[in-house]
Formats: sequence, C-alpha cells, structure tokens
Amino acid sequence: MQREVIKLTPCIMKLPRLMNVAAYARVSSGKDAMLHSLSSQVSYYSKLIQENPRWKYAGVYADEAKTGTKDERPEFQRILKDCKDGKIDLIITKSISRFARNTVTILQTVRELKEIGVNVYFEREKIYSISPNGELMLTLLASFAQEESRSVSENCKWRIRNRFQTGEYYNFNMLGYQIQDKKLEKNPQEAEIVKMIFNDFMSGMGKNAIMKKLVSMGCQTKRHKNWGEETVTRILRNEKYAGDMLLQKYFKSNHIDKKRCKKHRSASTVLYKKQP
Repeated sequence: MQREVIKLTPCIMKLPRLMNVAAYARVSSGKDAMLHSLSSQVSYYSKLIQENPRWKYAGVYADEAKTGTKDERPEFQRILKDCKDGKIDLIITKSISRFARNTVTILQTVRELKEIGVNVYFEREKIYSISPNGELMLTLLASFAQEESRSVSENCKWRIRNRFQTGEYYNFNMLGYQIQDKKLEKNPQEAEIVKMIFNDFMSGMGKNAIMKKLVSMGCQTKRHKNWGEETVTRILRNEKYAGDMLLQKYFKSNHIDKKRCKKHRSASTVLYKKQP
C-alpha cells in the first residue's frame, strides 16, 4: 500500500496588539488638598492601566494648578504630541471639565484626535469620543459643564464682593499686620521692619541699599523668603501703610481662560480710607 505524505503547514497565531493607553489629569488650584487629589489620580490611573492585560501603559500626564485653556497646559500639549507621534491609542480622563473648560476646545481636540484614530474616554460621563453618539453627547454635556463653570465663577465673585462690603479682609498677607479672629492687628516685630524701611527711605537711602541692609540683618519677607529690591518697592508703594485700602486691583478676564488683568486705579474699590 502506497504511503501518503501530507505536509502540514504550522498555524502561527498572531498575538493581539496591545493598545497604548494613557491618562490625563488636571487640578486648577495649587492648594495642598488639590495636589493630593492629583497625586491620587495619577496613582489610580497608573494602576488601572497596568492591571488591564489588553492595555500597554503609556503614562499619566498631569497638569498642576492650570486652567482649562489648551495652550497653557504643558502636559496637555505633550499628550497631544505623543498622540500625533503614534504613541497613544486611548486617553482616559476623569471628566469633561478636567479635559477642557469650554465646549469649543473639547470638540476641536476630540476631532483632531479622532482624525488620527485616538479615542478619548470620559469616566464620569461614560463616553467614548469615537462612539457613534460620542460627539453629540460631548457637545451637550460640555455645554452644561461650561455653564456650570460660569455659575461657580459668578458665585465666587459675589462672595468676594460681599466680603468687601462687610469690611471682611480677604486673602490679606501684608508685612506688619496679621489677622486674628477676622480682625486686622499689628504684628509688633514685623511693624518695626516696616518702620525702618520707610525711615531709611525718607532719610535718602535707596531701595537697593535698604534691601542689602535687610539681608545683612537676617530679616525675611512675610513669606519667609529673601529680600529683593522689588519687594522693598512694593512695600513703599503700598497704599495700605498710609491708611487706605484699594481692593479689586486685579480681575480675571473671564471664567474660561482666567487671565489676570490689572484694573485701572480709579475703578478699584476703596474699602477704607484714613481720616485726615
């Protein structure tokens, strides 16, 4: 009986390609509680991505104390660049408001990423940007998030103005004074430094010479930092030492980019003026 030889071609199974996954986190304040929250987010996403066998860890990008505008967030710009370089397939972020503050920025960014095949998953809203209804839902929810941000901003402004009207000091940090039980009191040790600065300046000593004198005496500023000529200038130009208090010297242009702008002096609010 003739033997039959059958040649078997080995079947090599291709392993599925792992998806490169990264996460983006952001906090808008540099306070310790916020930075702790950011650290927790970084740890959470690092663990989440690395524990998924179908994902490959591509890093966690985090911006500290940054606004939601696109251009002012270095880590946000870096994650977009890595996406364009083909290093990332999926971005995970906590919510729409953490990804961007306004509807236009969100949709523009999502569309840019969609064109290069990068998906974005918003955890709180449970939305994938490449899903059939993803852009529609993002438009609606981003509009709500933007309006909520505007409402919070207006409430904060009202609270600050109300404090001004009632005479309550807000974020007061001035050499020579301290706040005790919501009342402004003199700090004797710091007050002596302020008196010395003004006396030296009135006697003809320059700002740089005053600064050098303070450094040689081992004095520090209110924030426990070394003295500089600009610090001395700010004290000499501070109207509060003359008994006047001008408030709202600076303001934020809007609730989206939060650009700090200087207000014209005549438009500032005078809370208290020393009687002649």
